[in-house]
Parts: sequence; C-alpha cells; structure tokens
Amino acid sequence: MTTLIVNALVVNENTIQESDVLIRNGHIERIGKDLQHSEADRVIDAGGKYLMPGIIDDQVHFREPGLTYKADIHTESKAAVAGGVTSFMEMPNTVPNTLTQQLLEDKYQIASETSFANYSFFMGASNDNYDEVMRTNPAEVCGIKIFMGSSTGNMLVDAPQVLEKLFANAPCIIATHCEDEPTVRQRMEFFKGKYGENVPYNIHALIRNEEACLKSSSFATSLAHKHNTRLHILHISTGDEVFLFEPGIRKDGKILLSDGNPKLVTAEACVHHLWFDAEDYHSLGNKIKCNPAIKAPHHKEAILQAVLDNRIDVIATDHAPHTIAEKAQPYWQAPSGLPLVQHTLNVMLELSKTGKISLERVVEKMSHAVADCFQIKDRGYLREGYWADLILVDTNAATKVETSNIYSKCGWSPFEGTNFQSAVTHTFVSGNLVFENGMFDEAGKGKRLQFDR
Repeated sequence: MTTLIVNALVVNENTIQESDVLIRNGHIERIGKDLQHSEADRVIDAGGKYLMPGIIDDQVHFREPGLTYKADIHTESKAAVAGGVTSFMEMPNTVPNTLTQQLLEDKYQIASETSFANYSFFMGASNDNYDEVMRTNPAEVCGIKIFMGSSTGNMLVDAPQVLEKLFANAPCIIATHCEDEPTVRQRMEFFKGKYGENVPYNIHALIRNEEACLKSSSFATSLAHKHNTRLHILHISTGDEVFLFEPGIRKDGKILLSDGNPKLVTAEACVHHLWFDAEDYHSLGNKIKCNPAIKAPHHKEAILQAVLDNRIDVIATDHAPHTIAEKAQPYWQAPSGLPLVQHTLNVMLELSKTGKISLERVVEKMSHAVADCFQIKDRGYLREGYWADLILVDTNAATKVETSNIYSKCGWSPFEGTNFQSAVTHTFVSGNLVFENGMFDEAGKGKRLQFDR
C-alpha cells in the first residue's frame, strides 16, 4: 500500500520543518510540500505531530532462544514498535549462548518469522570460539559482542591472549560490556562479609562501582588503540569514563574526530542511566538492579553532558526483562536487568520537554548516529530512497505506564505509575504500518539489517 503522510513536523538531520512524505514499496519515495493525495492509497494527516526516523536500539536482550518464559522476539519487538523502535540489535547471552555461526543464523530465522521490527544479532565471543567469531560476515551481522565483565553461561572473556587476538583480527565492530570482574568479585565478598544476606538494595552501586567500570573501559580502549580496532563501549554508567572518549562529528554517514579522522572508539548511554540514580533504589529496589549499576546522581548528569558534548555517540536501552517473581527475590539472588524498550523514546522526550536535550539531538542520538556508528544501510534518516522506518509522535498527548498497557512478556516496568507527556501514535517498519493508535498489524514483519562495510 502506498501511503502519504501530510502536515507532519519532520525532525531530521538537525532541522524541524513541516513537510509531506510519500511511502511506496517500503521506501521513502518523496519528501516535500503539498504532495498530491491522488498519489497514495492511504493518506494520514499528521496534524502537526512530529515525524521522525524510527529508533534504532543497538542493545537489547529479547531472551530467545532458551529463556522464553520471560521474553521472546515476538513480544519484545511488539513492545519495541509501540515505543517507536523500528530496528534492534540483540545480544548473544541467550540459551544456548550465540557462540557459533549456526546458532547465530537460528536467531535470524526466528526473527524473520516473528519480529515486528527490523533486526540484527551480535555474534558472541568466548575464551574458546575464536575461529567461529572470525567467520562473522560484516555485511550481514551488526557486530561482535565481548563481555569483559559478568555474563551468563560461557561468555566472560577474561583471557588476555584471547582479547588481544580478537581485537587484532575482528572482522567488524566490537561491542563491549566493561566491568572489571576481579574488582566486582572482591567487592561482593567484602559486602557479603559486612551484611550477610540482609543487604540494602543500594549496595549494588557500591559493588559494581566506578573503579570496576573505569578499569575495564580503559583496558578496552587501550586494546582498540593498540590494534586500530573499531570499538563501541556499551552502557556507560559513570562520569569517570566519559573522558576516555573524544567528541565526535557526524559527516557523510561516518562519525569523525575534529581532525577528520574516523572515531575509533564510540560509546553508548542507556536511558535508565539518564533517568534513574542511586536514590531510586529506596523505592524500586531490585527492579532497577542492572549491570553496570545505576549509580549516584552526579553520574547521571555527567553522562547526559557527555551525550551533549558528543563524547557519547548513541542512546539505547539494554532492555533485559526478567519476571517479577525473579526480581522479588533477595538481593543476592535477584537477576540484573530491566524492561525498557517500550518507553525509551518517552524518557528522552520527557528530558527534552524539561530543556535538557533538544528534540533534534534526541533523533540524532537514537537514529542518525546509530546508523552511522554501525554503518547500517539505508536506514536511520528521512531521505528519499531510504527504507521507510518512521514514527509519528504526539507531544501533546500522554502515556501513563500501567500493567494493562505493557507489551513486554514480563508484564512490568520500572516506569509504572509514570505519566509521560508524549505518545507514539504510528510506527512504520520498512514501509509497513505495524502500529497505529494502540493497534498492531500482526502480519507486519521486520527485515534483516544490512551494513555498508
């Protein structure tokens, strides 16, 4: 179906201007004023709503295969498109861990049949699957994920010789979880000795502290510079780390340094590290327990400033759902991670309404820069000829987060009870209108992301 969106306030490439957009054969065919209604099978009057490129979330955990009692690709991609996320990149710590090319392709097959959103999957690295990692196709896989800190299964990569070899020869971008494992373990033992089983929730920020993050991020950065490796450090949680990154400039589909050279090391901030701080453990407890930890309030402000300074390049979620029963366990037993993908844009628009970040910068950090960082082909922008991954947002509406309107399979959110002052009304994925005013097109399916590498 050919679709014409009229009277939209188009937010794209650092501008906001009223325009019409014509979608044909899954792509943006024309952008301009006063496009003819006769050209389209369907006309949507945006009525002054904002039209943006869909969000590309470069870090989610959708739990399939192996952990589908708490989430799966179908349910979590449904939550994603309801929140304006049109493409996602999913992590390899599923069960079994995605440590072979066959297991990687198995996930792509599942997504081709069940995902509402466009998709890509990281190839996982371990201490003993080097040959499998080297077979990764950079044109069809978003990247290689290395856990340089705690993970599930056999995914902690802590052998120095393995890390050196991976960084020296990686066929595409490496994305890292950076927490120094010896530091974390030492602090866990210390606080177990101090508190036993009766642990205050906010101890999480002290166990997974600034030292653990900075030590690991610094090591990863040094490896990248030593081997000239394209590195992306995920979920920065401290102001201590932001000085590891130089400010970047987006130009011609690339992220560059001020001297015009490619930015070798990029970084990601996550919405929960921009919204919550350690004071929130008192009311939310294990619901906001995550790795790396949400920390003291001054880190939240430092991370946002690094986003504005372009030291941090993209904003994502690290969406990682668990059941509410799992989260209700005592601190030492409760798993880390929280569901976020449905409300990621709401969070950033709320920060925009309070003047902390502009609407144009939100789009840059959640769409444009992600496409540039990962070299995604023909997505992340409103451009003629690009795939029509688009969202319509009403910033005069409201989204009250309640159990009844949460689409993630786990059925809860750390934002429950929050009244956000914005709402996603329409989501187009590869030209298909998959979400409209609370209704889903179950026949709509996303596509596998391709990369210009």
